[in-house]
Order: sequence, then C-alpha cells, then structure tokens
Amino acid sequence: MRTATLLALTALFVFDASHADAAERVVRRGAVRTADGGVAAGRAVGYAGPNGAAGVRGHGVVEDGNGDAKFVSGAAGRTANGGTYGRAGSTSVGADGAINHRSGAAAQGPNGSAKTSGAFTRNTDGSVSGQRNTSAQGSNGSRYAGNTSYANGSGTHTTDITAKNGDTYSGETTWTKGQGATHAGTCKDASGSVIACR
Repeated sequence: MRTATLLALTALFVFDASHADAAERVVRRGAVRTADGGVAAGRAVGYAGPNGAAGVRGHGVVEDGNGDAKFVSGAAGRTANGGTYGRAGSTSVGADGAINHRSGAAAQGPNGSAKTSGAFTRNTDGSVSGQRNTSAQGSNGSRYAGNTSYANGSGTHTTDITAKNGDTYSGETTWTKGQGATHAGTCKDASGSVIACR
C-alpha cells in the first residue's frame, strides 16, 4: 500500500543510522482524504539503540468510502549481534464480507535463519481457506520445514526435520472437522535406514 510504504521510507531517511551510539526513535504519521471519499493513513517509526540495533516499522490503511479497506504493515532491522529480520503483511476487507490476508517474515543470525509465509481467504459465501509455510536452518546443519493448508474444516500439515547428526523425521497430519485427525511419521538415521521415533 503506497501510503505506508512512503511513510516507512520517510522514517528510514529521517533516521540517521550513524547515530547508533545513542538511543534514538523517530515517529512519522499522516492521513489524507482520497479522491473517492475515503481516507489513507499511516504511521512509521525508525529507531536505534546504543548497542547497534536499529530498524524501521510502519503500518497504514486505505478505506475507499464504500466499505472496502486495505491494511498493511511491515518492519525491518538489525540486532545487536549482527542478525537481520523483516516482515510484511496485508489484509483486504471488502464491503461484501470477503477477506484476504497475506503475510511473511524472515530472520537471520549467528545461530541460523528462518522464514515463514502464509495466506488466509474468506469468500463472500463464508467458505475459508489458507496455508502457512515455515522453514528454518541452524548453523549446525539442522533443518526444519513445516507446511499447513486447510479449507472449510479439513486440512493437512507436513513436517520434515533433519537433526545435526543427520537423523531425519517426516510426518503428515490430516484432519476433518467432526471426523478427527490421523497422523503418520517416519524416522531415519543418517544412512537412510528406518529407526524408531523417540
């Protein structure tokens, strides 16, 4: 959404990262009427700490005067130990009751990295669906991947894990509202032989 993006960029330019040896925080906000009788508003914050951490975050909304609205938010920054992170999301709400949401995030640091993304939809007839994908990797070679999808009371979740010693686990859980859930999983050692899951 354009308003939130401009406000976030404003905070980035106003905030001077070279002043990171003193805690600072800068806030910018604004709102305007749109040509269709709606409103666009947003807020952005830039910040820094004496230990080197710094970042920016912002959120905004546009409403068109007819009951349709879009909300967005985002953030990005760095941590004191050299890690970085970012996230973003948007939600659209229609006057007809429809909802669409998208979001994602990622982070990286000395111990590894992780990312996630997902979506949710509610249609005008009340039906819903969504999904979420998440993965992570440790600096020691361990890995994780989880994926979930669902629609109208039924869903599936899969998990894949690799330990630092090479052992793996793969599992799947499915469920249906009113009928319960089922799960199956397999563990293997580093050579690929099936072993007991603990």
